[in-house]
Formats: sequence, structure tokens, C-alpha cells
Amino acid sequence: MMRDRQCGTLREEDIGSVLAVTGWVFRRRDHGGLIFIDLRDRSGICQVVFSPEVSGEVHENAHNLRAEYVISVKGEIRRRPEGTENRDIPTGLVELYVKELEVLNESAPLPFTIEEAAETGETLRLKHKYLDLRRPELQQNIIIRHRVAKLIRDYLDEHGFLEIETPVLTKSTPEGARDYLVPSRLHPGHFFALPQSPQLFKQILMVAGFEKYFQIVKCFRDEDLRADRQPEFTQVDLEMSFVEKNHIFSLIEGLMEMLFRDVLDIDLNIPFQRLSFHDSMERFGNDKPDLRFGLELSDMADLAEQGTFKVFLDAVQSGGKVKALNGKGMAGLSRKEIDMLTEDAQSYGAQGLAWIKVKNGFDSPIAKFFPEEVLRQMAQRLRAEEGDLMLFIADKPNVVYDVLSRMRLDLGQRLNLIKQGYAFAWIVDYPLLEWDDEEKRFQAMHHPFTAPIDADREKMLAGAAGDKTMLSSLKAQAYDIVLNGNEIGGGSIRIHKKTVQQKMFEILNISEKEARMKFGFLLDALQYGAPPHGGIALGLDRLVMLLVGAQSIRDVIAFPKTQKASCMMSGAPSLITHGQLKELHIKTDGNFDPPEEGSVQGQG
Repeated sequence: MMRDRQCGTLREEDIGSVLAVTGWVFRRRDHGGLIFIDLRDRSGICQVVFSPEVSGEVHENAHNLRAEYVISVKGEIRRRPEGTENRDIPTGLVELYVKELEVLNESAPLPFTIEEAAETGETLRLKHKYLDLRRPELQQNIIIRHRVAKLIRDYLDEHGFLEIETPVLTKSTPEGARDYLVPSRLHPGHFFALPQSPQLFKQILMVAGFEKYFQIVKCFRDEDLRADRQPEFTQVDLEMSFVEKNHIFSLIEGLMEMLFRDVLDIDLNIPFQRLSFHDSMERFGNDKPDLRFGLELSDMADLAEQGTFKVFLDAVQSGGKVKALNGKGMAGLSRKEIDMLTEDAQSYGAQGLAWIKVKNGFDSPIAKFFPEEVLRQMAQRLRAEEGDLMLFIADKPNVVYDVLSRMRLDLGQRLNLIKQGYAFAWIVDYPLLEWDDEEKRFQAMHHPFTAPIDADREKMLAGAAGDKTMLSSLKAQAYDIVLNGNEIGGGSIRIHKKTVQQKMFEILNISEKEARMKFGFLLDALQYGAPPHGGIALGLDRLVMLLVGAQSIRDVIAFPKTQKASCMMSGAPSLITHGQLKELHIKTDGNFDPPEEGSVQGQG
């Protein structure tokens, strides 16, 4: 019998037909004379009816059906009686009266119901991921992910790109996150690394003359995880020769326009807004601003210097910042509620939170440190009106930015300021380098293969590697694309001349020997007519998460890891046996005991 149609495809035009469908028992309702079952498969749900008037035997057997039994049923498609239609689902006008029933498989009692899985603890759902994935909403997420990947492939193919695979077992070139390492049995003491990105290989493909490359590729980073990160993740990786950044912007804007139109039936406004890194930090406190609402940061350093409040003055004199936000309508907060805001700011890294209520003048413990005119100027700069609450952070620049950017998002949600919709932006004009206080040296803001802007190239080549002022002023041909406060991609125009790449390594305090050891094959390739090239990598997981409105990328990945980078379902990572370790010429430090041959391997 099996099936003639999928459950979710039955329609009014099928009335009178005798059809077979298969699926899982989703809901069962026994109304005495009739038994109703919502039968579910990937396509959706249909209602099947067991009636003793159609088949007494089948009706009797239907009493034994339980949740998640796999069944095949055959019967006549009828219109639902008037008043019982369900217009919320595509099959809601019809039902199947069962003449034949076959139980294809039974199910043990479930650790959680599919219908209530979303309210079940994530640990239990991850352990039984095969059940969690039966949820229609998760299945829809995975279906949309498939569709997005196909649309991307078609779009890039139409624009002349070639999909080319790059190695998964490659060389360790740790830059940023730690590599996942794979021991080599044939080369004792040597290790492959799983790629953090295909960066070097896609540049090699440009040197090889392929001009336009892309890949939907797995990448791996051994780093601490958050809701939007996984140890293995998927990038839409692409590279182009003979391009400037505007070519890449136009390509990606067209891709986003197509995806949002085809998947969500939403028309985007292009080109997307462009913000310099400096402006984004000053106005929003980070380089991935949510532009669906205002509530921008205001610089108060010049006004702070006109008062006598020591916290503000100390911050300015030590090279820090004083910035503020306007809490609209929040002057009515109690002192206890303001103390809770202060605790939030401290949890984000601030030493404290200063505040001034605009309420019958200016009400605050710090108001006495400022002339009335300065307080009015503060309110004017923040556009604070009667009933508003001015919130100040004074500290090192990175602390001020981080704390206020988080508070901005908190207040945006609290005050219902965040509008529905999608707000894209390009963040441009990044610094080429950033200073590492701990290591006392410069690091690449993006990665060491990012080219400086044309106006800074000669300055970089002629300057001394120790000239901190000059190096801090260099700008990169780097760019990120952000959506609703999430970075969904980043890229750059690459260095394509060996002399410039060598100078970059010199500035980063990477010796010639170390550069040769890590990146020798790229340096060799750059001397054989490397074309100007650039590219971008888009986070597929994060993009799909935003498209479907999920709260975590774990909801758009079929088999995600936990925040401790383990798989609750399979038990990975796991211990391996003494024999396997011996084959790989690896000895343990004695802190754990590998199992003997043939024993069950537990979770590591």
C-alpha cells in the first residue's frame, strides 16, 4: 500500500478519490464512534478518520494507535462537515476516511511529546535530536536552509562563479581561534588542521586564474561558544579577481535581494546603507549595529570637562570616554530600579552607571557637579525631554562602547523601540591593525592578508614597523555586512603583491621563518603574477537563523553541538582505545584512561 500522496498535499480537488498516505501519528482523539488522527509527514498534516461504518476491523485496530506510530492508511477523501473545517492548514477542508490500515512501526513512550518539544529542556532535545527534528517548525527551518543554499548556488552560477572544493585536512596556521588538529598515522608527530576558513586556498585559486570561486563550506574553530556560534559552521565563501569592494557589495546586495524576495516575499531597498567603523562605534558602540531603532550614543566628554565630577574628569584625562544614552520616559524609575540598571552595567564590565533624571529640572546625585547650562546642553545633545533618564558611562573606550551598546539593545527591547523588518548595512573603513596590550604588538584587525586602502599603501611600505602612530592610522580595504545587529558576513580586498604581504608580516612581528613555515605556499604563489582579488564569507547558519526568526543557530542546524562543543546524541567527542593511540604515536598525560580494545567508548 505505502502511499500515493504526501499528507500535506491533500486538497478539495481530491474529494472522492481513494488515496493512500503514510506518516507519524501526531495527535489522536477518540470521540467514541469516530477516532480522529492527525497524520504528519514532512509535507504537513492531514486528518484521517476511523469510522466503524467504513470498516469495523480497522476502527477497532485504531484504538491501539499511539503517538509517533508509523502507519499507512488508505481511504476516501471527503469534505469535512460544515463547521469543522480548519482553515489554518492547507488540508483543513478535507479528511481521509480509512478503509485500510497498516502499522509500519510502533514507537516506545516518548521522552517528550513532539507537540510540546519547544518547551522541553534543550539538553533532553539534543540527546534525542531525531525526535526534536520531527517538530514541523524545525523541519521547516531545515527545508528553508536547503532552499537558501540552492538559491545561492543558482545565483552565483548565473554570475559566472565556479563551485570548487578546498581541502578539509590542511596545515595549521593558527590566527585568532585555535585549530582543531588531526594526528597523521603515516607521519608520526605531524598533524593536519581542520580549516577555520578556506582563506589561503581561495586566494591560490585566484592566482591559478579561476577568477570567480565559491563554496558552501564547513569551517571549524576551537573557541568558546555562544548562542550564535558552533565549533563547526557553514560559510558561503567566495572570491573574485579584478574587483574592487563596490563590485562585491553589488553582488551580495543582489544575492540578499533575491533571497528575501524568494524566501520571504520581501522587497529590500538597495543599495544598503554604509557606515564607517568609526561612526558605527561612536553612534552605536559596536560594529554590528541594529539599525531598526535610534537611541544612539552621544559623546559627553567636552561637557564633562566643564563640571567637577571626578569620575568623568579622570576618564577624560586618562584617554577614556564619557558617553550617554537617553532612556525615553524612564525618569519615573525608582531608585531600586535604577540600581538594577547599574548592576546590569556592571555585569557588562562598567565600574558604575551615572544618571540624571529630566524631571522638574535635573534630579541626580551628580547634578550638583555641573552648572545648570551644562546640564541643559547634555539634555539637548541627547534630545532628552521632561520624563527622560540620561544614562552615562565613563571608562576606557572599549568598556564604554561595549557597555552602552549592550544597554542600548536592552533599552530598545524594554521600551519597544525595535521595529519589525530587516535593516542591512555595510561597515567600512576599518583600521588595518589593532594594538594588543597584553602582547604589546599589533594584530591584524581582520586577518593578515587584508590590503590597506590605496592611499595608505605607500605609507605602510615606507614606514617603520615600530611607528605606532603611523600604523594606528592605516585603514583597511575590509568590510562587514550586518543585519539587525548581527554580523552575517565579512571580507576584504586581499594583498596580492609579495612585498606588501612581507611588510604586513613584519608589522605583525611574524618572522620570515615563521611566515615561511605557516604561509610559504601563498608567498610563493604571489610572486607568479597574482591578480588583484577580494572576497567575502557569509555565515549561512546565521543568515538562515535570521530568515526563519529563530533565536539560535542550533535551531537551523540538523545536528548541532552544545555550548561545550559536544554532541549529546552521539556522545562525541569520545575516548579512543590504547590501540588507536598507539597507531597514531600518541601518549596521554595520564589524566584519563583510554578504554581497552572492544569496549564501549564513553563521552569525553
